[in-house]
Amino acid sequence: MKVLVVGANGQIGQKLTEMLNTHEEHTVLAMIRNQNQKEVFANKGIETVIADLEGSVTELQQAIKGCDAIVFTAGSGGSTGADKTLLIDLDGAVKTMEAAELAGVDRFIMVSALQANNRENWNEAIKPYYVAKHYADRVLMQSNLTYTIIRPGGLLNEQGTGKISVGEKLERGFIPREDVAKTIGESLTNEHTKNRSFDLVAGKDPITEALNNL
Repeated sequence: MKVLVVGANGQIGQKLTEMLNTHEEHTVLAMIRNQNQKEVFANKGIETVIADLEGSVTELQQAIKGCDAIVFTAGSGGSTGADKTLLIDLDGAVKTMEAAELAGVDRFIMVSALQANNRENWNEAIKPYYVAKHYADRVLMQSNLTYTIIRPGGLLNEQGTGKISVGEKLERGFIPREDVAKTIGESLTNEHTKNRSFDLVAGKDPITEALNNL
């Protein structure tokens, strides 16, 4: 399976592209915004394509062409305003979905945020981000794509344990970015994750076992 990672230069995106690049069953295409980022991936033997989430659907369609699956792990970042959150986390995500359908790519994995589906549980400090994630997720669920929506809790840079907890309504918690990337990788072909959405935090169950029990 050839997987396009949107947001490949982000922290989860980098871990995911490196993991998929050494996977026996998958190949990876890293979507980046500018030429300056290309060398970092080239040094790791990772193929790249340049496209901008603020560009056109046609541009994104060309980037997606030839892939079998898309992982959307892009984000505007915590240092930008609500305008960029709207343009990247919502409109950029929806344009990527539209481009996927036009390119004939069916599998789409969205990295969302813990409890983005429940307004009463949103973090008020980053409410515009939750609004963007909520509606992007809803558009994905209403599309014709075979989706998986993964809603991780607070992200950590510590080493992953390979053990997680998943569910529809988990308490606030944390998870290493490495384990988020591994969960994405497993979800690509795990039948139990297709057309499903779930919260994700660190837990006691091995990743495959946790996903099989969804």
